[in-house]
Amino acid sequence: MKAEALTDLAWHPLISIVIVADSSDVARFAEAIGSVRSQIYPYWELWVTPDVRKTPDTEDWRAWATTDSRIRIESREVDVTEQLANDVLGKMRGEFVIFLDGLGKLDKHALYWIARELVAHPGAGLIYADEDKVDSTGGRFAPHYKPDWNPDLFLTWDYIGAFKVLRTKLARELCGFRTGYGESRGYDLALRAVEQIDAIDIRHIPRILYHAYMEVEAVKLDETHLSRKAKAACIAVRDHLARSCVNAVVNESDEIPGCLRVRYILPIPPPEVTLVIPTRNGLEFLRRCLDSIKAKTNYPCYDIIIVDNGSDDPATLNYLKFLQGQPGLQVIGDDGPFNFSRLNNLAVKLARGTVVGLLNNDLEVINADWLIEMVSQVLRPEIGIVGARLWYSDNTIQHAGVVMADGVASHLHKGIRRGENGYFGRAVLVQNFVAVTAACLVVRKKIYEEVGGLDEEFAVAFNDIDFCMRVTACGYRNLWTPYAELYHHESASRGYEDTPEKKARFMTEIEHMRKRWGNAMFDDPAYNPNLHSESSEFQLALLPRRLERSAG
Repeated sequence: MKAEALTDLAWHPLISIVIVADSSDVARFAEAIGSVRSQIYPYWELWVTPDVRKTPDTEDWRAWATTDSRIRIESREVDVTEQLANDVLGKMRGEFVIFLDGLGKLDKHALYWIARELVAHPGAGLIYADEDKVDSTGGRFAPHYKPDWNPDLFLTWDYIGAFKVLRTKLARELCGFRTGYGESRGYDLALRAVEQIDAIDIRHIPRILYHAYMEVEAVKLDETHLSRKAKAACIAVRDHLARSCVNAVVNESDEIPGCLRVRYILPIPPPEVTLVIPTRNGLEFLRRCLDSIKAKTNYPCYDIIIVDNGSDDPATLNYLKFLQGQPGLQVIGDDGPFNFSRLNNLAVKLARGTVVGLLNNDLEVINADWLIEMVSQVLRPEIGIVGARLWYSDNTIQHAGVVMADGVASHLHKGIRRGENGYFGRAVLVQNFVAVTAACLVVRKKIYEEVGGLDEEFAVAFNDIDFCMRVTACGYRNLWTPYAELYHHESASRGYEDTPEKKARFMTEIEHMRKRWGNAMFDDPAYNPNLHSESSEFQLALLPRRLERSAG
């Protein structure tokens, strides 16, 4: 493939690699250097900066530098890693730079795929790729198949990782690394970089191009180490939010060591929220839903609209009559055939809140600040829709975000138990999705009206997915938060798709979605194309869905 690397690219960008070695593991350091020398793409330069007090055996490396003009050795006897890396940044000739720490090695095709991405997208400012881990025997494990650019996930941890490519000009403009961030220095640099780069120019290559060294026994890092790294990451994210003029508090995650939680501060006074709950009979579920909202919700200003879709159970009708006289609660009727979209649209027109929450009648609130969390997220100007973490009554996940792959919508992490973090923490970390379920979502009323509400052609299924996709198409980001938790006793009012009529209607709505959205139903940026489209557990696909992604 070496000849192909020279002939199939219209442009051969020079890529500078800087390896700042703090490790005393000379063999691993040499292996990292060797992985650069073995690249099939030849247009690179390598700067090696060993600390001679820790890595004294540099004879071989100097020999490489003598025989290969692309390799330069910058020995040091200083402790300020950031200073040395920045000195090298000022000397390098490459248009793009990769900073490595000697704790991993490149796949031999890594620079080729980077160059190919740059040729296809010459405006790219930051590029990252998938990675895995390698042990002392060469065994590879723990593959991390990452999403495309996911800004809110990136605020919880540096999922991009050590292997990232930056435009050299930008790195220089940012003055390179800053001191005081320890092992999070690369995270801090990336946070400053993404502030200057359009989202479309943050590129993800869905291929494993980097192998991080880590013994199998050390996959679960010491919590003390993770906490130390998280504290430095907290400072980096706080700085980032301050530069962006965002009022928020950043702390370490309570659920997963080494990761962060960002709490956005509500304005004073907070906006009025109207909660919309369609229902038909199901007295037990509706009463439990309303009682839990009233007893547990600590949001200070909300009202509720219940849309009764032809209830005929006497006990339910008596309860609805009782509710009609309650303060902050309104019951409206619609006796037409069940159409989830129509029922919600009817209520939203009457909503007095500037923020609207769509809730199923079979929900039960778990944590008191669920609505504070969702509203504080949805008030961010770039956010469109916010979804919640929903649990079945047996404390397994029902909803932790929705992805589209191979033309169907799937719930990620469905069925995993409370206390499990999911794939690289994604069951417990705030992140962006194209879609979330309307069983519990919050949206600004202005945005709801801007896109025309829910499409009433989708009476039962996919109305929420279509709605989310239309909001995304208007330039907003949708978001799922694990910090708004409710139980969901799914389909309690309507039942399941278990009759011939319901199944036929379901298939019609699937076909309507595929016609409307085309390729968008097959290539979700939140879900790596190497992962199985019919699995909620991030299992590897037999064949990738698509490796040439249309956007970062």
